[in-house]
Amino acid sequence: MAKTTTIGKYLVHRLEEMGLKHVFGIPGDYVLGFYDLLVASPMKVVGTCGELGAGFAADCYARVQGLGALCITYCVGGFPALNAVAGAYAEKSPLIVISGAPGLRERQRSSLLHHKVRDIHTPLHVHEEVTVPADALEDPLLAPKKIDECILACLRHKRPVYLELPRDLVDAPCAAREPLPAIEQSSDPLALREAIAEATAMIKSAKKPAILAGVEIHRFALQQELLNLVEKTGLPVAATLLGKSIISETHPQYLGVYEGAMGREDVRLGIEKADAVLILGAFMTDINRGIYTANLDEANTINANSERITIRWHHFDRILLRDFLRGLTKALTTGKGALKPAKRAKVKKSDTNHKAFKPQKNKLCTVKRFFERMDEYTIVIADIGDSLFGAADLTIHRRTEFISPAYYTSMGFAVPAAIGAQMAAPDLRPIVFVGDGAFQMTGQELGTAAKYGLNPIVFVLNNKGYTTERFINEGPYNDIHEWAYHLLPQIFRKGWGCEVRTEGELEEAL
Repeated sequence: MAKTTTIGKYLVHRLEEMGLKHVFGIPGDYVLGFYDLLVASPMKVVGTCGELGAGFAADCYARVQGLGALCITYCVGGFPALNAVAGAYAEKSPLIVISGAPGLRERQRSSLLHHKVRDIHTPLHVHEEVTVPADALEDPLLAPKKIDECILACLRHKRPVYLELPRDLVDAPCAAREPLPAIEQSSDPLALREAIAEATAMIKSAKKPAILAGVEIHRFALQQELLNLVEKTGLPVAATLLGKSIISETHPQYLGVYEGAMGREDVRLGIEKADAVLILGAFMTDINRGIYTANLDEANTINANSERITIRWHHFDRILLRDFLRGLTKALTTGKGALKPAKRAKVKKSDTNHKAFKPQKNKLCTVKRFFERMDEYTIVIADIGDSLFGAADLTIHRRTEFISPAYYTSMGFAVPAAIGAQMAAPDLRPIVFVGDGAFQMTGQELGTAAKYGLNPIVFVLNNKGYTTERFINEGPYNDIHEWAYHLLPQIFRKGWGCEVRTEGELEEAL
């Protein structure tokens, strides 16, 4: 006789099987039955102040841990979290979104159910635009297969998936299946061989080749492969802003963050003067291109990501980025004409940000001086604006310890993200840089941090409004109400705060 379980238990079991220790979210009546199963499991349910905060926390958990889960109720829970899910899609973060839904029986009794908007499947259709894929678990016979397909798609594509579970089917019997099958992917051997041969010839014939690495090196856990390529070839490597901390930034071959003319000049020249640029796992967005100030000649680029390998104007499909990296490293470092690290010129880097910081006690602390002082911390989570651009040149000592929504650039990410990061890596204490505008959107999630005994260090850069937008277009709409941010620990009844204006006050606070 075939083994059976229930849809709810099946889904909980798969989350446990994937190694998840935490699930983020806020309950609602359509998802309470499933919440009971989560609470009864070894996983910890992390309740936040709002669904958007839960989404950002789960997204960051996924970036650190490799997979995250968000559990919310139908429509009114899912729509507030949608912005975070969209950000996870844009920046390739593997997030499983689970939503409760009205039961099948109550749908037959009434078409006017609370939380519903337009059509019963409206939230499903909306999430289809920001997930790969979205599905409703409305048939017990098909539910196990749909759950497995969604989880495998999440892991394969490193993007969110959406599962909607009617509340009267949480305890519906379904088949108990075997362990989740391994993801089977392989490169087209002929395409792989040809792409490696063409890329190898281009790099070997170049006088000044360089590497520009991006966020997919994080997402697909290819840091070691990148490090092997860098150290065995001696090639200099820069990171995109979204890919910052792909390797230790104290590595002798590391140039810095490439942002076109918006970044450091030595990094810009190191990439743009190269006669062969190997772009690995990078989204060449307007932000990564320094708001269109980048000057990269397509005739000198090899652009390899998880979806396609492009060498100059030649395209190669059905090639795994991991296979390409490994094959290229071998081709460049073995046989006739192999690259010799010893023959490569040493990377020359600006030491502007590494001078010992000497505080000027009574001098007002500028953003520039603030970040010079901050250049000694470990895991950094930066919101957008001054927080992101100021933190771009911080030295991150260990890989994958800088996190920011540097492509989707959604304000309010950093504070709830710190919760997800510390839940995923309890031994790390997040350093959070957030502007006052972004803090007012999700700063209440410090109450969640207090609730669970977390201890992020949060720096609110208070410039009294949306300063990044002021540079684009000045107007009264960029002004916000002034808060006494340093007094918020009194509201949360936990933590400590202070207000800093001078370099001497900053030093004392630290």
